[in-house]
Amino acid sequence: MDEPTRARPLAVLRALIDAVDRDVLQLLGRRMALVAEVAQEKRHSGRRIRDFARERQILDDRRERAERLGLPPGVVESIWRLVLWASRDKQSELRAEVPLDVEPVTVAIIGGAGGMGRLMARLFGDLGHAVMIADLDTDLSPAEAAKHADVVVIAVPIEVTERVIAEVGPHVREDALLMDVTSVKERPLAAMLRSTKASVVGTHPMFGPNVHSLQGQRVVVCSGRGETWEAWLRRQLRARGLEITDATAEQHDRAMAVVQVLNHFQTQVMGLTLARLGVPVDETLRFASPAYLMELYVVGRHFVQSPGLYGPIEMRNPRTGEVTRAFEDAARELAGVLAAKDQAAFDAAFEEVRAYFGPFGREAAEQSSFLIDRLVERS
Repeated sequence: MDEPTRARPLAVLRALIDAVDRDVLQLLGRRMALVAEVAQEKRHSGRRIRDFARERQILDDRRERAERLGLPPGVVESIWRLVLWASRDKQSELRAEVPLDVEPVTVAIIGGAGGMGRLMARLFGDLGHAVMIADLDTDLSPAEAAKHADVVVIAVPIEVTERVIAEVGPHVREDALLMDVTSVKERPLAAMLRSTKASVVGTHPMFGPNVHSLQGQRVVVCSGRGETWEAWLRRQLRARGLEITDATAEQHDRAMAVVQVLNHFQTQVMGLTLARLGVPVDETLRFASPAYLMELYVVGRHFVQSPGLYGPIEMRNPRTGEVTRAFEDAARELAGVLAAKDQAAFDAAFEEVRAYFGPFGREAAEQSSFLIDRLVERS
């Protein structure tokens, strides 16, 4: 009887896999070189970086090819979504959406030594504009920077934003732009309109200063005064890969009462509850479901950051009281249902929320399953 064929030694197989991986990296490098040529062509032709139809075509094709090769199509699609994201980011870095005849302007970042200030400096600098930094310990004062700038960006802590606007606004030239990046919009926008005759735009980047890429990140734009400068700003933001959400200052603050205040508040309540229950985190991790682990990561991430960031966001939103009272009422009601062991009331509350989410509930289940799978893979 013939002896069974022996598999190649593990060390040999691993070396072969490493060689294949190096080939894949070489091919990705070639692909990115082609992407750079695409960026150049788009810049000359004035085409947008993102082409949704083309992306859908690519993803469908790669899924089909994966199936024919016996590869998991969902995994391959996930890989190619990351490849496409990296391609868009590369095109954005190469200023694919910046017109060839764009005229550089001078941008003053007031609070430029802070996290968001540095990010805004990078954003405008990448687009070819001259950037000046003015902060507490810089030789250049905010007022002096404002006098010489075409665009003045207020990027100071939220609690001093209105005071800084009042100090800087009168020095902004009438033919210039004054804008802010604050997490609340009604009062800062009113302060800017009051303090200067220049064009005014309120913005709120919906991301922090430590993001790996600006590509696909969202920024809210609240119109103030001056259509020409607002149109210019929109072009700059889109050219750097940002997605714009339009809102009035009132709409923004109402939405942020949910997106930020309610979200941060419930995260803080969970963190404080865990701390006061006193069950060690490591002990809970031994029994952690993927969903709990995902929640715990969100809570843990929240509390390694600065309370000086979150406190003002929650305390200065004009609708914070309304949101926290609604949270307390819901928590009290559900606690009563659990204490009474009232399954019918529990079912009714469940159905109320299910109806509120509607079709989004199915999307949430699908997307969270994807996130959970990625989380399990990294564990």
